[in-house]
Amino acid sequence: MFCYQCEQTVEGKGCTKIGVCGKDEDIQSLQDTLHFGLMGVAAYAYHARQFGARDEAVDAFAHEALFKNVTNASFDLNQYLQMVLKCGEMNLKAMELLNRVHTEKFGNPTPVEVSTGTRKGPGIVVTGHDLLDLYELLKQTQGRGVNIYTHGEMLPAHGYPELRKFTHLAGNYGGAWQEQKKEFNEFNGPVLATTNCVLVPPPQTYLDRLFTAGVAGIPGATHIPNRDFTPLIEKALSLPPLIEKNGDTVSTGFHYSAVLGITDKIVDAVKRGKIKRFFLIGGCDGARPGRNYYTEFAELVPKDCVILTLACGKYRFNKMKFGAIEGIPRLIDAGQCNDAYSAIQIALALANAFKCTVNELPLSFVLSWFEQKAVAILLTLLHLGIRGMYIGPTPPAFLSPHAFGLLKDTFDLRLISSPANDLAAMRGATQAAKA
Repeated sequence: MFCYQCEQTVEGKGCTKIGVCGKDEDIQSLQDTLHFGLMGVAAYAYHARQFGARDEAVDAFAHEALFKNVTNASFDLNQYLQMVLKCGEMNLKAMELLNRVHTEKFGNPTPVEVSTGTRKGPGIVVTGHDLLDLYELLKQTQGRGVNIYTHGEMLPAHGYPELRKFTHLAGNYGGAWQEQKKEFNEFNGPVLATTNCVLVPPPQTYLDRLFTAGVAGIPGATHIPNRDFTPLIEKALSLPPLIEKNGDTVSTGFHYSAVLGITDKIVDAVKRGKIKRFFLIGGCDGARPGRNYYTEFAELVPKDCVILTLACGKYRFNKMKFGAIEGIPRLIDAGQCNDAYSAIQIALALANAFKCTVNELPLSFVLSWFEQKAVAILLTLLHLGIRGMYIGPTPPAFLSPHAFGLLKDTFDLRLISSPANDLAAMRGATQAAKA
């Protein structure tokens, strides 16, 4: 443990074994989990508030959670476990709110194939998660001869009808966030970073054409206040144009409303044995070794199974051609990380159709995490009582062995091992359920 939040901390530097107050590493780790989960909730609530929406219960929880972590407020492990699960509940509310404002403003996403090439002419690449930033930029560049490309978590924007109607929304450039230093340096035009998942450029690369908005900020980059993107557009027009370059296509836009429209078809395929299992492979991507696990796992998924995905973890396999089962795509991209709400609604709808619980579905969760929003989503799934999930590539360092053990014992939470072994265990669970 490490705690230095009060004046009495050991030698004025930090308590590392047990707190002077009596706090142990288990309490400290659940305090950290609550704090990090709250950061994730805050991100989604912030985005919703940009559309004028808020939830009183979510706002009140932020006060409660921060107060809970004040020095000498609580030393009860069970209370903290309940608080982190409540954090998951509040995150579900925040994601639901964000889904509502997104769909009210931009329409329900529908499946679409998105080009990964570039068009001839000036271009701007937009990264991050803020769809309102993207929308305002599309409006301000309309008729200006500037093409707009999404990057990373912006890919799902192409699924929204009110964004897709802009003909200069040209495609998706590059992959997940950790590749941006190379990808942005190779992009001729300026880059707009709208939220987290932005990195400091290497020296003498693209800092002079990097722009930030909202909460994002990079020293030396130009920050855009109040969504007036004039400097960004002028920069794009002043730089050498992009060349015409063909690329593959990737699919996105499988909002729960689109998937629910074919629920009967999916249920029938499952009952006839055409679809044997669903695998939700999603979450954050990252640069740490071990993340090829998710690529290899997707490659091993049998052809009679369907993969659901979301967030930037999809880039580990979303260019692969998985085909379809009787017209049902074998790769279903639900969207951004906050669109975990969509994946949850799909799972709940399937459970309702089969008259069972989500845990009784032929469905496995294979999750990758990197930052605080992923923590909040994991807590949401635990709040919903989802059991037997696999997470990786490594366990959270902020969780003590005992605290992590509590989650493993309570929810059968598992760490990934090898793709082949984990896949065999998941398929074995299906056979055991049938027996």
